[in-house]
Amino acid sequence: MVAELSTSPVRSRSADACEVPETDEARVALVRRRLVSEGAALDLADTFRVLGDPTRVRILDALSQRELCVCDLSAVVGLSESAVSHQLRILRDRRLVRPRRSGRMVYYAIDDHHIMDLFAQGRRHVEENAAPGPAAARQGD
Repeated sequence: MVAELSTSPVRSRSADACEVPETDEARVALVRRRLVSEGAALDLADTFRVLGDPTRVRILDALSQRELCVCDLSAVVGLSESAVSHQLRILRDRRLVRPRRSGRMVYYAIDDHHIMDLFAQGRRHVEENAAPGPAAARQGD
């Protein structure tokens, strides 16, 4: 059987494209002047990549409540101390958490208020838009 080919024109524009391809040069120039630099965009994307891991999110959530040592974090998130240490190293490398030594103990805290604000805003966003999503779908399986 041979499939029939359609002779009707195919629209190549998506619903998100402008119907009339015309740019507003003044608007474009204004936004370009304020656009984040490539270096800053790379750093920001890397920060969000690091924040894209559920284990690291849970560690940050715990640390947003109080300073904790690796042993306590391990008990809170239910992972081995080795696994928590590995995740803390990644968070520390991105300057999202900072260590504080007290004798033989090392306590971790969120590095600064910017990270706390970013985490809190992200959490509010998720909780406000708590429509059934991938996590809810997985729990129902």
